[in-house]
Amino acid sequence: MPQAALKHTFRDKLKNVIISGVETFPIVEGGKGIGVTNGRTAGSFAAAGAVGTFSGVNADTYDASGTLIPYAYKGTTRRDRHEELIFQSVRGAVQQAKIATDIAQGHGRIHMNVLWEMGGAERILKEVLESARGLIHGITCGAGMPYRLGEIAEHYGVYYHPIISSARAFNALWKRAYHKTAKWLGSVVYEDPWLAGGHNGLSNAEDPEKPQDPYPRVAELRKTMNGFGLQEMPIIMAGGAWHLKEWEHWLDNPEIGPIAFQFGTRPILTVESPVHDDWKKKLMVLKEGDVFLNNFSPTGFYSSAVNNDFIKELRGRGERQIEYRMEQEGLFSEPLPVGARGRPVFVQADDKVRADAWKAQGFTEAMKTPDSTLIFVAPSKANQILVDQIECMGCLSHCRFSNWKDHDDYTTGKKADPRSFCIQKTLQDIVHGQPVDHQLMFSGHNAYRFAGDPFYANGFIPTVKQLVERILTGY
Repeated sequence: MPQAALKHTFRDKLKNVIISGVETFPIVEGGKGIGVTNGRTAGSFAAAGAVGTFSGVNADTYDASGTLIPYAYKGTTRRDRHEELIFQSVRGAVQQAKIATDIAQGHGRIHMNVLWEMGGAERILKEVLESARGLIHGITCGAGMPYRLGEIAEHYGVYYHPIISSARAFNALWKRAYHKTAKWLGSVVYEDPWLAGGHNGLSNAEDPEKPQDPYPRVAELRKTMNGFGLQEMPIIMAGGAWHLKEWEHWLDNPEIGPIAFQFGTRPILTVESPVHDDWKKKLMVLKEGDVFLNNFSPTGFYSSAVNNDFIKELRGRGERQIEYRMEQEGLFSEPLPVGARGRPVFVQADDKVRADAWKAQGFTEAMKTPDSTLIFVAPSKANQILVDQIECMGCLSHCRFSNWKDHDDYTTGKKADPRSFCIQKTLQDIVHGQPVDHQLMFSGHNAYRFAGDPFYANGFIPTVKQLVERILTGY
């Protein structure tokens, strides 16, 4: 059978779905924070008949001439800067919603993505929905257990799309909260914790080194949803989708039910994508295994990112790590001076030898962690860590790097952890043009496929419309 006929047959099998109240192509743009998905990309996906998703996580704002207005802070305290961050985030998200609506021209659906664990998440969500009434059709939300998402969505008359990584998580959300607002449940997003880019929902019972097949996990989710009368509710498969032909056995399958597919990495390599050209060029040369599942994030979640110099430096901090005690205790008998005053802590003899070797290599600064360990870094890195911790603007609800918390006494009660990093700073830097090798570069594990996919031959970068059309063929 000719290739064109094969593609036509596949398209007939790929059914449209009802998402946020209307029929769309079963293609969803994954919402990537700090400006990686914005109003232009979301509007373009919607205009193509799919679901576009702009990020409500610290969205960009432009002045009347279209020039970016960088996030800036005048406050001298974390709480002051946190309030400034919320104000700027709301302003940016409302502007992106308007941009998306203008481009979509009434086609498709426009969603906003938020992280439940971002700082001020509920306030930002409510204020954006209040100011952008009628512009946003759905809210996708993960990175935590957003129990109050349904009631917020119901209040503003928008659909909600919880992001979960297991049937167990959805079961808990439904029984505790979502059964009360079932009318506004638009879909359930299954984000595979081993395949998706960005933050991943691995549980303590799951091994990050042992990926599980998503099919039985999604089949279990469908069985759970059917038990709640949600047989017609679409599941959105997020993570690992590239050629939909590879997922053909999921289509018209009663174990899976109505299904759509979310694409997070492929939309970065489009004409409309706002990321710097260096980021797009990097995607084109990645090799299999270049994306690294790690637990360095200040959120405490695992995350998938390109294994570049940024990640390698973080790994190095963890490898140059030893236990210590404040007083002599058993094997912890060797004094080791720490800090500007050189006050001694006590380490084991073998670790003292290792510490001296690291110092000889230039990693002379010992920094304490919340786990009674020391890491060894160069003086310039130690200074950067301390400055970043001091300048915290409260972008997370709980931050292990700076020990910020966005409520109550505004501290996690733990020591700041120098093994992590300021996620707001590095994500702002990479999306706005700083060298990609030295910043956190989130990516799905299939990003290496750009290099071998004939669609991208000779450095071709499609428009969003061209990408959607290509995906619909199954290839």
